Amino acid sequence: MSISKVIIDQATAKMDRIIAEHFYQLWLDNHVAENLICDDWLDITLKFIQQARQELKFQAFVAQVETEIVGSISCQLFAGLYPSIRRDRNFGYIWNVYVLPDYRRQGIAIELTQAAIEYLKSLNCNKAVLHASPSGKPVYEKLSFVTAEGGERRLCLFKAEYRSLVMR
Repeated sequence: MSISKVIIDQATAKMDRIIAEHFYQLWLDNHVAENLICDDWLDITLKFIQQARQELKFQAFVAQVETEIVGSISCQLFAGLYPSIRRDRNFGYIWNVYVLPDYRRQGIAIELTQAAIEYLKSLNCNKAVLHASPSGKPVYEKLSFVTAEGGERRLCLFKAEYRSLVMR
């Protein structure tokens, strides 16, 4: 499907259900069996989004064609796997990059990811972290993400500033 104009905009809390539905569909599209997904996936995801909004500056973005939301992305401060006590690690996390099948391969995922990157930069994040599906790999390579161990992809957001922090 060829599209004429895509608008990328910040999602509002009223769009949380759509964001959650995209998250669910992302797993199905990546060949996760439906019986492996919790029955209460919607409640779990909505609660996570609400908590991340309060504690981690969560923001989602949507791609819209006319009145239809055709894609979304979520991002937030990276909470990490342990307490963050280092000044040089202000990471952002990008997740749930999703575009409806009829709108894929038209640059929408790149535009959404760029919006998330700009938002994370506004929070003074010096790296963006994400975990990519095989189908997302070309998107992130075009945006200069590099692969770390375990398939995690990282992008330095403020290269000069990051180097100066590390050198201190």
